[in-house]
Amino acid sequence: MEEVIEIDDINALVEMITDIPDGVMLEVELGEMQMIGERAFKLEVVSIRLVKDAPVFSKTKITTPETAIEALGNVMSDLDREVVAVINLKTDGTPINVNFASVGTINGALAEPRELLKSSILSNAANVIIVHNHPSGNLEPSKTDISLTHRLVEVFSLMGIPLLDHVIVGGDNKEFYSMHEKGTVVFDNHVVYS
Repeated sequence: MEEVIEIDDINALVEMITDIPDGVMLEVELGEMQMIGERAFKLEVVSIRLVKDAPVFSKTKITTPETAIEALGNVMSDLDREVVAVINLKTDGTPINVNFASVGTINGALAEPRELLKSSILSNAANVIIVHNHPSGNLEPSKTDISLTHRLVEVFSLMGIPLLDHVIVGGDNKEFYSMHEKGTVVFDNHVVYS
Protein backbone atom coordinates (compact mmCIF):
# COMPACT_ATOMS: atom_id res chain seq x y z
CA MET A 1 0.00 0.00 0.00
CA GLU A 2 1.35 3.40 -1.02
CA GLU A 3 0.83 6.38 1.25
CA VAL A 4 1.40 9.95 0.03
CA ILE A 5 2.24 12.60 2.59
CA GLU A 6 2.83 16.22 1.62
CA ILE A 7 5.28 18.10 3.79
CA ASP A 8 5.92 21.83 3.37
CA ASP A 9 8.37 22.21 6.25
CA ILE A 10 11.95 20.97 5.78
CA ASN A 11 12.35 20.24 9.52
CA ALA A 12 9.35 17.91 9.44
CA LEU A 13 10.86 16.18 6.41
CA VAL A 14 14.22 15.64 8.15
CA GLU A 15 12.44 14.28 11.25
CA MET A 16 10.36 11.93 9.13
CA ILE A 17 13.46 10.66 7.27
CA THR A 18 15.24 9.81 10.54
CA ASP A 19 12.21 7.81 11.79
CA ILE A 20 11.79 5.55 8.73
CA PRO A 21 11.70 1.86 9.69
CA ASP A 22 13.85 -0.67 7.79
CA GLY A 23 12.29 -1.98 4.60
CA VAL A 24 10.19 1.13 3.95
CA MET A 25 11.07 3.10 0.83
CA LEU A 26 10.76 6.88 0.86
CA GLU A 27 10.45 8.89 -2.33
CA VAL A 28 10.87 12.64 -2.00
CA GLU A 29 9.71 15.04 -4.68
CA LEU A 30 11.05 18.49 -4.07
CA GLY A 31 9.17 20.48 -6.65
CA GLU A 32 10.55 24.02 -6.41
CA MET A 33 12.89 23.21 -3.53
CA GLN A 34 16.50 22.32 -4.05
CA MET A 35 18.23 20.07 -1.54
CA ILE A 36 21.82 20.88 -0.63
CA GLY A 37 22.98 18.47 2.06
CA GLU A 38 20.36 18.55 4.80
CA ARG A 39 19.16 22.05 3.92
CA ALA A 40 16.47 22.99 1.45
CA PHE A 41 16.38 26.24 -0.41
CA LYS A 42 13.40 27.66 -2.17
CA LEU A 43 14.20 30.57 -4.43
CA GLU A 44 11.38 32.43 -6.06
CA VAL A 45 12.02 33.40 -9.66
CA VAL A 46 11.20 37.05 -10.25
CA SER A 47 11.23 39.19 -13.34
CA ILE A 48 10.97 42.86 -14.06
CA ARG A 49 8.82 43.80 -16.96
CA LEU A 50 7.10 46.80 -18.37
CA VAL A 51 3.31 46.58 -18.17
CA LYS A 52 1.10 49.05 -20.00
CA ASP A 53 -1.89 50.56 -18.21
CA ALA A 54 -4.53 52.82 -19.69
CA PRO A 55 -2.96 55.98 -21.15
CA VAL A 56 -2.90 59.12 -19.03
CA PHE A 57 -1.97 61.51 -21.81
CA SER A 58 -1.74 61.75 -25.58
CA LYS A 59 1.24 61.54 -27.90
CA THR A 60 1.59 65.35 -27.86
CA LYS A 61 5.27 66.26 -27.73
CA ILE A 62 6.52 67.63 -24.43
CA THR A 63 8.64 70.63 -25.36
CA THR A 64 8.21 72.91 -22.33
CA PRO A 65 7.32 72.61 -18.64
CA GLU A 66 3.84 73.82 -19.63
CA THR A 67 3.31 70.83 -21.93
CA ALA A 68 4.56 68.49 -19.19
CA ILE A 69 1.94 69.97 -16.88
CA GLU A 70 -0.71 69.70 -19.60
CA ALA A 71 0.09 66.00 -19.79
CA LEU A 72 0.04 65.20 -16.06
CA GLY A 73 -1.03 68.26 -14.12
CA ASN A 74 -4.75 67.54 -13.98
CA VAL A 75 -4.14 64.05 -12.68
CA MET A 76 -1.52 65.04 -10.12
CA SER A 77 -2.95 68.31 -8.79
CA ASP A 78 -6.07 66.50 -7.51
CA LEU A 79 -4.15 63.94 -5.46
CA ASP A 80 -4.28 64.11 -1.66
CA ARG A 81 -0.68 62.93 -1.14
CA GLU A 82 2.65 63.48 -2.82
CA VAL A 83 3.28 61.42 -5.92
CA VAL A 84 6.47 61.37 -7.99
CA ALA A 85 6.10 60.58 -11.69
CA VAL A 86 8.68 59.93 -14.38
CA ILE A 87 7.78 60.91 -17.93
CA ASN A 88 9.94 58.88 -20.31
CA LEU A 89 10.50 60.62 -23.64
CA LYS A 90 11.73 59.81 -27.12
CA THR A 91 14.47 62.01 -28.60
CA ASP A 92 11.91 64.36 -30.19
CA GLY A 93 9.97 64.84 -26.93
CA THR A 94 7.18 62.39 -27.70
CA PRO A 95 6.17 60.66 -24.46
CA ILE A 96 6.80 56.93 -24.32
CA ASN A 97 5.03 56.44 -21.00
CA VAL A 98 4.67 57.72 -17.46
CA ASN A 99 5.66 55.82 -14.34
CA PHE A 100 4.10 56.83 -11.02
CA ALA A 101 7.23 55.76 -9.17
CA SER A 102 6.41 56.83 -5.62
CA VAL A 103 3.25 57.53 -3.64
CA GLY A 104 3.90 59.19 -0.30
CA THR A 105 2.06 61.06 2.41
CA ILE A 106 0.44 64.50 2.53
CA ASN A 107 3.82 66.20 2.81
CA GLY A 108 6.45 63.85 1.42
CA ALA A 109 7.27 60.96 -0.90
CA LEU A 110 10.23 58.61 -0.72
CA ALA A 111 11.97 58.67 -4.08
CA GLU A 112 15.23 56.83 -4.64
CA PRO A 113 17.11 57.30 -7.92
CA ARG A 114 17.15 53.55 -8.63
CA GLU A 115 13.34 53.43 -8.48
CA LEU A 116 12.95 56.47 -10.71
CA LEU A 117 15.50 55.19 -13.22
CA LYS A 118 14.03 51.70 -13.63
CA SER A 119 11.19 52.54 -16.03
CA SER A 120 13.44 54.83 -18.08
CA ILE A 121 15.88 52.01 -18.77
CA LEU A 122 13.11 49.51 -19.54
CA SER A 123 11.40 52.05 -21.82
CA ASN A 124 14.61 52.88 -23.68
CA ALA A 125 13.99 56.56 -22.93
CA ALA A 126 16.16 59.23 -24.56
CA ASN A 127 15.20 61.92 -22.03
CA VAL A 128 13.23 62.16 -18.80
CA ILE A 129 11.14 64.72 -16.93
CA ILE A 130 10.26 64.28 -13.26
CA VAL A 131 6.92 65.70 -12.13
CA HIS A 132 5.67 65.66 -8.57
CA ASN A 133 2.88 67.34 -6.71
CA HIS A 134 2.57 69.32 -3.50
CA PRO A 135 -0.97 68.74 -2.17
CA SER A 136 -0.61 71.87 0.01
CA GLY A 137 -0.47 74.02 -3.13
CA ASN A 138 2.88 75.54 -2.05
CA LEU A 139 5.04 75.08 -5.12
CA GLU A 140 8.39 76.00 -3.56
CA PRO A 141 10.74 73.00 -3.62
CA SER A 142 11.93 71.68 -0.28
CA LYS A 143 15.62 71.15 0.49
CA THR A 144 14.95 67.44 -0.04
CA ASP A 145 13.40 68.13 -3.47
CA ILE A 146 16.46 70.12 -4.51
CA SER A 147 19.04 67.63 -3.19
CA LEU A 148 17.19 64.71 -4.79
CA THR A 149 17.12 66.55 -8.11
CA HIS A 150 20.90 67.15 -7.93
CA ARG A 151 21.37 63.38 -7.41
CA LEU A 152 18.96 62.55 -10.21
CA VAL A 153 20.76 64.81 -12.69
CA GLU A 154 24.00 62.94 -11.93
CA VAL A 155 22.52 59.43 -11.93
CA PHE A 156 20.47 59.87 -15.10
CA SER A 157 23.47 61.48 -16.81
CA LEU A 158 25.67 58.50 -15.89
CA MET A 159 23.13 56.23 -17.55
CA GLY A 160 23.04 58.39 -20.68
CA ILE A 161 19.42 59.45 -20.12
CA PRO A 162 19.41 63.22 -19.50
CA LEU A 163 16.98 64.62 -16.94
CA LEU A 164 15.43 67.67 -18.63
CA ASP A 165 13.48 69.10 -15.70
CA HIS A 166 11.86 68.51 -12.33
CA VAL A 167 8.46 70.20 -12.26
CA ILE A 168 6.30 70.67 -9.15
CA VAL A 169 2.55 71.08 -9.54
CA GLY A 170 -0.15 71.68 -6.95
CA GLY A 171 -3.43 73.31 -6.16
CA ASP A 172 -5.46 74.35 -9.18
CA ASN A 173 -2.89 73.22 -11.79
CA LYS A 174 -2.61 76.77 -13.17
CA GLU A 175 0.81 77.33 -11.65
CA PHE A 176 3.90 75.15 -11.47
CA TYR A 177 7.53 75.36 -10.46
CA SER A 178 10.13 74.30 -13.04
CA MET A 179 13.57 73.76 -11.49
CA HIS A 180 15.04 74.13 -14.98
CA GLU A 181 13.35 77.46 -15.72
CA LYS A 182 14.04 78.88 -12.23
CA GLY A 183 17.68 77.75 -12.30
CA THR A 184 17.29 75.97 -8.96
CA VAL A 185 19.33 73.03 -10.23
CA VAL A 186 21.86 72.97 -13.08
CA PHE A 187 20.69 70.51 -15.71
CA ASP A 188 22.82 69.25 -18.59
CA ASN A 189 23.48 72.32 -20.76
CA HIS A 190 23.82 70.25 -23.92
CA VAL A 191 20.33 68.81 -23.70
CA VAL A 192 17.19 70.94 -23.80
CA TYR A 193 13.51 70.39 -24.33
CA SER A 194 12.94 69.36 -27.99
